[in-house]
Amino acid sequence: MTNDTVTEHEHIVEVADRLFYERGIHAVGMDAIRTEAGVPLKRLYAEFSSKDALLEEVLRYRSGVWDAGIAGAAATAHTPREKLLAIYDFLDGWFRTDDFRGCGFINSFGEMGAVSPAVAAIAREQKERFQRYVASLVDELGAPAALADQLAILAEGAQTTAAISGSPTAAAQARAAAATLIDAALASSAKG
Repeated sequence: MTNDTVTEHEHIVEVADRLFYERGIHAVGMDAIRTEAGVPLKRLYAEFSSKDALLEEVLRYRSGVWDAGIAGAAATAHTPREKLLAIYDFLDGWFRTDDFRGCGFINSFGEMGAVSPAVAAIAREQKERFQRYVASLVDELGAPAALADQLAILAEGAQTTAAISGSPTAAAQARAAAATLIDAALASSAKG
């Protein structure tokens, strides 16, 4: 195990998350996870009845990591506008990590969504939760509700663009576009 506070269950999830994210879901079997996690195969299956069950737990774990990252970025901001723009600052930092491979939910949905209703549902739930988070900040800002959809699409598009291009600049471009959209929405609201 990685440390005393991480349970064996959590350790397996973290290992599976890393392997699925690095190599893809289909490319990683339970034996590879067992080996990397350092647990007997029987113990792995006692914790997770199937690879699908493990994948579902991995996606829930990844959702928590994403939520914590976004919340951490917002915690440094003081206004709703700054909190919205902090999303793109968070993305910029993430895109610059050595292990960035795009959005784990988009990747999982692309690989498994057609054959796993559970994976599709978890990916949709995560995207909807992010959308609600952005919408709450837009509401706090006092801007039109449609702005939330636009800002969320910018964040999603930046993730895909950065993964495919291999360049972190998509975050800065999305942030600049978000600032323009926010300012235009606020100016339009002030006129109306």
